[in-house]
Amino acid sequence: MQPRLQALPAPGPGGPRPAVPRSAAPLLALLLLLALQGSAAAPAGSEGPQDSGWQRDTELPHGLLQQAARAALHFFNFRAGSPSALRVLAAVQQGRAWVNSKKEYQVDLEFTTERYNPEEGEERLGKCSAQVFFRNEKPRPAINVTCTRFIEKSKRQQEDYLLYKHMKQLKNPLDVSSIPDSHGHIDPSLRPIWDLAFLGSSYVMWEKTTQFLHYYVAQLSSVKQWKTDEDAIDFDYTVLLHEFSTQEIIPCRIHLVWHPSKPLKVKYHCQGPQAPEEASGTEEGSAVAPMGLSNY
Repeated sequence: MQPRLQALPAPGPGGPRPAVPRSAAPLLALLLLLALQGSAAAPAGSEGPQDSGWQRDTELPHGLLQQAARAALHFFNFRAGSPSALRVLAAVQQGRAWVNSKKEYQVDLEFTTERYNPEEGEERLGKCSAQVFFRNEKPRPAINVTCTRFIEKSKRQQEDYLLYKHMKQLKNPLDVSSIPDSHGHIDPSLRPIWDLAFLGSSYVMWEKTTQFLHYYVAQLSSVKQWKTDEDAIDFDYTVLLHEFSTQEIIPCRIHLVWHPSKPLKVKYHCQGPQAPEEASGTEEGSAVAPMGLSNY
């Protein structure tokens, strides 16, 4: 079946449109060039919310882009579930934000990252784009994030498996405290434990993050591995989270179950007046939009 061809619309009652005067052509060309440049500079998803109740915020609140990037990375690290491929924020490159009458923010941004434990001589920078939705001052922002690969999948899987095998072969389950020590030093033998704890804490930090509060791991005050007959690594630890906006130290008890080829499982309880219930992901938060992770 041949496709139907539609005739071009006929000129209007006034006949063919008059040609653009030559004097106006350079101005039109300049306007078109500026429009194309503005479109090319916008991050992925920067068309903004479709709801008419949202408007572009041209005066971004201080630190909003960095806050969104940190939240996106916490979510990315947790969902990736690999202690060998943890990322930290390098720099925010560009971003835009929209706000509605409820002071909710949608942030679209692009940022660079570094591998948490880079090896000597390897390329350190990767790039991510993300869309982060802050529901006023509530925790657990909704996130869609896409990152370029930082480490080859086969290499990442090999490093994770070697760590898994090492911990499974320990004659005595780990029972340690104060990582790092009072001098800020982490013994190389304990570095894998720190990385695994940082991985599990990424989930907690994402769930607790709001538009105004962000967190970082200050210290592991205790770590206890459980010897089980199951395949996964199973341990409890207490992490001290630094809450940057208030400068408070928040103790959180975290139970982590990790296997290189399975999704990470985390349950936690944090002390403090705004602590969630004794189960992860139970609090009402900002995560009302689909959350995603891609290009890992």
